[in-house]
Amino acid sequence: MIDTHVHIWDPERVHYAWLEGEGPILNRTYNIQQWVEATEGNGITGALLIQAANNPEDTALMLEAADSCSLVKGVVGWLPLLEPEKVSRLLGGNFGSNKYIKGIRHLIHNEPDPRWLLLPEVVESLKMVAAHGLTYDLVGIIPEHIKTVLLLAEKVPDLLMVFDHLNQPPIDTGEKFGEWGELMAEAALHQKFYCKISGLGFPSGKPFKWTGEDVAPYIEFVLQKFGSDRCFCGGDWPVSLLAGDYSFTMDIYLSVLQGLLDKGDLDKVLSRNAEAFYKL
Repeated sequence: MIDTHVHIWDPERVHYAWLEGEGPILNRTYNIQQWVEATEGNGITGALLIQAANNPEDTALMLEAADSCSLVKGVVGWLPLLEPEKVSRLLGGNFGSNKYIKGIRHLIHNEPDPRWLLLPEVVESLKMVAAHGLTYDLVGIIPEHIKTVLLLAEKVPDLLMVFDHLNQPPIDTGEKFGEWGELMAEAALHQKFYCKISGLGFPSGKPFKWTGEDVAPYIEFVLQKFGSDRCFCGGDWPVSLLAGDYSFTMDIYLSVLQGLLDKGDLDKVLSRNAEAFYKL
């Protein structure tokens, strides 16, 4: 299994604005060795480190970890998308040539404007990201974020994008599937959109008590709409610790997927799709 969503952070070296309001579970350092220890016995053969701050220091920290840990197969970093000229220089320099850089992410869910991705400067930068062969991770949390990226797909048709955490389906209310479902079904019609089965524990509203039954309908929905070729899996450690330890979380995802897929499709969702999407 390739874990396509792993975070590390060090508040002494990098500024994480969103961590300032968090409690003791998250507001501390998490390094790659801690993740390796947490994954023991879970059959993990590779990982993607995912951006956790809108600054270059966060990306540098992840690249250091990638150099030190053979399980890290790639990094989804950050670029100053509001500054296309700087993005062009970075993509043409050491950032763009780094073997670990596989994609880009920005914490759009922390931007006051849910349509931030449609700013002209951002669109121009993302066109360069696509031309460079990099992917984009979408960390949306409301329907407006899906509406935004549907428009973005028209402006940057070559950009491969993945919905992190399924863009937070309405697990806590049990709605099946409401506006989220309508918009995700529309997104599924675009072949450049993928889904990352991750980050579902805490949004379930039942931390440490959520089960496969809670999340299975939403996982099955995206598998039906996007197909087994455009979905893959991620643990979202250490954010996932808000709802259970690593094994608890990954066991739930694995049990649900095993109940929905045959071996061939399961192999795709657990590893092969991620390898193709991120060019591992």
